[in-house]
Amino acid sequence: MTGELSRTGGSPEVRASHADRDRTVDVLRVAAGDGRLTLEELDERLEAALSARTVGELAVLTADLPAVAGGTGVDAQEVVRIEQEGSSTRRGDGWVVPRRLEVRSAWGEVTLDFTDAVITQDTLHIDLAMRAGALKLLTRPGVVVDTGALVTNYSQIKARAAADAPVVLRVRITGEINYGQIVVRPPRRGFGRRRPTA
Repeated sequence: MTGELSRTGGSPEVRASHADRDRTVDVLRVAAGDGRLTLEELDERLEAALSARTVGELAVLTADLPAVAGGTGVDAQEVVRIEQEGSSTRRGDGWVVPRRLEVRSAWGEVTLDFTDAVITQDTLHIDLAMRAGALKLLTRPGVVVDTGALVTNYSQIKARAAADAPVVLRVRITGEINYGQIVVRPPRRGFGRRRPTA
């Protein structure tokens, strides 16, 4: 528990911030993905985390889970590769954002959903080689996408303006896309984390 208190801000009586709650939620999601929590336990703890008032209440929720370096309970992989042809791939539901992502895709769609992603560093480099397909990035406040170094041939980039928020992740896309499109937008309403009701 002591380690968790140091990750979430110190004394157990200190009021929890949104960032403290988000970090705890990330730890819980990863633990469930590793099989350490059942779906029922995950739901109960997520509900408690989102309504927690102090860092002490948050610490109790992860006290029986292993502490791992990085502050979020996980370490990002250096390089992850997505390779496909004629199919679709999606990353979401608490996926751990790597430092570098290599995407090789033809005649398909790749969706990267950052809504509930576990972010452990401030930059993600995407090296893209796409032909006749689409790369969709579902963002959340604080996720900024930079396509300035991307080569586009008979392709288009559709990007909605990012919400005004402190930057938590900068996504830099380089490489080349032919006869395709890049779509950057927030998730549709009704998607994303549940927030407690008053």
